[in-house]
Amino acid sequence: MRVVLKFILFIFFISVGEAYGQNLVKNPSFEDFEKCPNSLGTFNEDLTYWSTPTNGTTDYFNTCSKVMGAPENFNGIQQPKYGNAYAGLYFYAPADYREYIQAPLKRMLRKGEIYTLSFYVSLAEGSDFAVKDFGVVMSYKPLGIPTKKELSRGRLYRTERNQFQTIEINHPEFHEDKTDWLKVTASFEAKGFESYLILGNLRKNATTRIVQTKRKETKKGAYYYIDMVSLTKKDDGESMEHEVQSDLLIVFKNVHFDFDHFTLTKMAKSELDAIKLKMQDIPELRIEIHGHTDNFGNQAYNKALSEKRAKTIAMYLIKSGIEANRVSWFGHGSSKPLFDNLNGEERAQNRRAEFLFKSE
Repeated sequence: MRVVLKFILFIFFISVGEAYGQNLVKNPSFEDFEKCPNSLGTFNEDLTYWSTPTNGTTDYFNTCSKVMGAPENFNGIQQPKYGNAYAGLYFYAPADYREYIQAPLKRMLRKGEIYTLSFYVSLAEGSDFAVKDFGVVMSYKPLGIPTKKELSRGRLYRTERNQFQTIEINHPEFHEDKTDWLKVTASFEAKGFESYLILGNLRKNATTRIVQTKRKETKKGAYYYIDMVSLTKKDDGESMEHEVQSDLLIVFKNVHFDFDHFTLTKMAKSELDAIKLKMQDIPELRIEIHGHTDNFGNQAYNKALSEKRAKTIAMYLIKSGIEANRVSWFGHGSSKPLFDNLNGEERAQNRRAEFLFKSE
């Protein structure tokens, strides 16, 4: 029990540090505003620093308002995670309608440095769908694209004199909980131009992974509240402490596989050694390993290959001293891509393993 308590306290300390110490996102919990919101779709006008990168009409909620208030508003009931305010936007809606939020960073990111992005989401009660993928765009300049549809890579790269890095974060389960806030997190390597952050769903309806909720009559789509957006530089001494969080699906940067292979690289083994040390420090921690492939090959072959990849990782951890009953593995073939497999880089990112940590 003493070890578990120590782990929880450390994660709490990191979360507070992200929120109030080294966060590179300006106005991260939407507390600073030009005027109290009094109508739908005024996110772009009401907030300090934040804006919308498209013509989608993102909403701003604040306890100061009777019309766009919190906790109760037109799409549900939710207390702010932090402070008095949060954003509200459609991640999925008819006719590929999308909404996004955009903010400047306090400074441009440094090339080659590893950063951790996190934000809290809550599915609104008025939603009849939930989505699995949360999209991120890091850009050199702010966006102002005249569309109400998805920010596809095609639309992004048609804009002139700008640079982009896109990231997709997924969660092991479709988030159907309309009561609690869910923390979404991911780590990535900066390319050195990133000055603006955009959040939303980058996929069109046909490729968005959704599940229908119990509320089936409204057909409003998937509407999420967002609060406390954090972007922090990962310190070299941070090791695995920040990434090992219970019930959160994690993709580690170096645990990927060569085409049609399931052997571990030296860099992957180094990452797994860090996981092993953390599991030794926290005996109550269990791990699920989820293997994936790109879309080359038939479904049966890819399913078998992904299982071999997951099992290879599991056996490495077990042979390193982790008890077998704390490790389980699964293969998903090419059924759950992070990217669209349009080129070699995207296929390489899909040849991955994902890790789900569970505390007993």
